[in-house]
Amino acid sequence: MAKEYIIYCDESDARGAYFSNFYGGALVGSVDLPLVQGILIKKTVELNLLKEVKWGRVTTNYFEKYISLMDCFFDLIRQNKVKIRIMFTQNIFIANNLTEYHREHEYFILYHQFMKHAFGLHFSNDSGSIVNVRVYFDRLPINTKEKIEIFKSYIHGMSNSPQLRNAKIVIPKDQIAEVDSKEHILLQCLDVVLGAMQFRLNNKHLEKSSGATKRGKRTIAKEKLYKHINKRICDIYPGFNIGVTTGTAGNLSNVWSHPYRHWLFAPKDNQIDLSKGKHSKRKRQ
Repeated sequence: MAKEYIIYCDESDARGAYFSNFYGGALVGSVDLPLVQGILIKKTVELNLLKEVKWGRVTTNYFEKYISLMDCFFDLIRQNKVKIRIMFTQNIFIANNLTEYHREHEYFILYHQFMKHAFGLHFSNDSGSIVNVRVYFDRLPINTKEKIEIFKSYIHGMSNSPQLRNAKIVIPKDQIAEVDSKEHILLQCLDVVLGAMQFRLNNKHLEKSSGATKRGKRTIAKEKLYKHINKRICDIYPGFNIGVTTGTAGNLSNVWSHPYRHWLFAPKDNQIDLSKGKHSKRKRQ
């Protein structure tokens, strides 16, 4: 059987207080997919999580169940049955010389960068045989069929890059699809991890309702879940810093080998505006 990867993709917080443009991906080999799905679905049934699992549904009553599900998920990540990649931008980095095209197609361009580089796919195949990649996107925030086709062409076009072509990585256009996350447990678990990262990086754990003197119970529950997820990441990488690009320990092929990584994407041509950073805003408050 030919080797094949399936990548599930999601996004969150196009504009956050400090960090923006959150993209997440979960990669699993086709050989491991039935096992991974079976384990996660069985866990949701055991926990009586009958509705779609989502970061937005974390509450005081449910966060312990979500912790149990995330333990199951991170067990699979630690075993390298699933690879997770999270990409985001930091608001202090301001791109120089942006054209109208860049602004109009920012979503496409950033997703293309994420797909092309975050998993290090060009390091994944030394077999000499072709490896196909299926890509499943959670419902895209694109409002016309024409734009969806342009987007799919962006992703399919990655196959023509020298790195992927030399590694014989192929992304067939008919294997790029929008899917409903309700039908894909990997997308649901990815949504929770991605939500936890944007929640903490944008200091949403400190938010209070208007006029309130204390944080709400849901905010506290989400913070507890984030802390547990972060602990599981640190079990893999002690001292993991969620706000920076994960290091490679001097070996670039670890961009592929590592089971879990973050990527702080910054434009090559940029200027830094510290007034958009956390420290500056705390001083003004």
